[in-house]
Amino acid sequence: MSNYLAIATVTATLQRTLQDAVQTDVYGARVTTVKPTNLGGGPSESGVNIFLYQILSNPALNNIDATPMRSKGNPSKRQAALDLYYMLSFYGNETELEPQRILGSVVRTLNDKAIVTPEMIRETLADPNYSFLRDSDLADQAQQINITPFDVNLEDLSKAWSGFFQAPYILSVVYKVLVVLIDGKDPSQRALPVRGSSWGGIAPFPNQPTIEKISSQSGTLEPILTNSTLLIKGKNLKGDITKVRIGGIEVTPPELSAGQILFPLSLVPITALKAGVQSLQIIHQTSATANIKDSFNYNNIESNVAPFVLRPTVTSVRTSNLSENNDGSYYVDVLVQVNLMIGKNQRIVLALNEWSVESPSAYLFDALKCQSDTNEITIPIDKIKPGEYLVRLIVDGAESQLDIDTNPESPTFNFYISPKLLIA
Repeated sequence: MSNYLAIATVTATLQRTLQDAVQTDVYGARVTTVKPTNLGGGPSESGVNIFLYQILSNPALNNIDATPMRSKGNPSKRQAALDLYYMLSFYGNETELEPQRILGSVVRTLNDKAIVTPEMIRETLADPNYSFLRDSDLADQAQQINITPFDVNLEDLSKAWSGFFQAPYILSVVYKVLVVLIDGKDPSQRALPVRGSSWGGIAPFPNQPTIEKISSQSGTLEPILTNSTLLIKGKNLKGDITKVRIGGIEVTPPELSAGQILFPLSLVPITALKAGVQSLQIIHQTSATANIKDSFNYNNIESNVAPFVLRPTVTSVRTSNLSENNDGSYYVDVLVQVNLMIGKNQRIVLALNEWSVESPSAYLFDALKCQSDTNEITIPIDKIKPGEYLVRLIVDGAESQLDIDTNPESPTFNFYISPKLLIA
């Protein structure tokens, strides 16, 4: 984060960065930081004026705890997170289109330098023209500072210019700089850590099950598939009658203890599972409620709901409606079938990687929204070059797996080999 000089430092950095560009592209052009009412109107004057006309609090970062600073051993302080809105106005010889030429130079420069880097800030502070900013520490801010164009319609732009008394409108654009963090002077307070939690000696469910972690039994980093065995870790997991609830189905786990449960997903009907994020609960039933058909009986003791990601498996890939474009690329409908149901509101992305070791191409295509739950998706793709591609389907971030050649005698040993799609 940075001190009270942060806002002025951003403006100075923009001015210095643009000055280097516009004076090269348009001879004699200069970058100013005055009010629009003070812009020079002489025929020999040309340039761009940077005017900070609005400042808004950044809702995502305003007054959050300063974790990056705390990790450096400094005390955490209150902070103000600000988004800065700059109006850039262009003036010059209209006959020679100088304002528009300068506009093009500025847009190109800010597109190339869309991030205000610490190096740009330090170079500005080292410039003797900005000696009044020598105490600025904006270059040490942990949060990245971005410069982005801000679209303003004609009505809003007119309202902004109407606030400049007797200032005729000139060609202008708006850029937003986010986010600038300004430190407070006084450090915040942090309470002592809580040593334990209790219900004051009275707990409604003293043996309530708690799920702490769900992973594949094969390893924490291994993907969870329909044939995986879940390793559920937590506290008080074993009850008189213990059920695992997934997809609205309750199943008795074959192996459990107070600290963990091993649960094969094959015990859950495939129709109850969907690709993507699944929810899981541990249910403790009493002998008095075990025979009640309503599984959501209020006398049951339920754990917290814990999520896990279930990855789909591509079972078949085929194409239809193949046609060649004028540039030699192809349009084709790709039909992908998976082993799990996909909900109509889930986001589906098709990932294709050319099966080649020499400059392979890669593509991502969004599928259309499903009209109903299904396990077969049609994705129209266009502008794809001919070739053989490895296929992955990504459903709400859950990515299908590629098969690996495990035959040591094979020429493609340890390569990804399927599923594949041929475009030709």
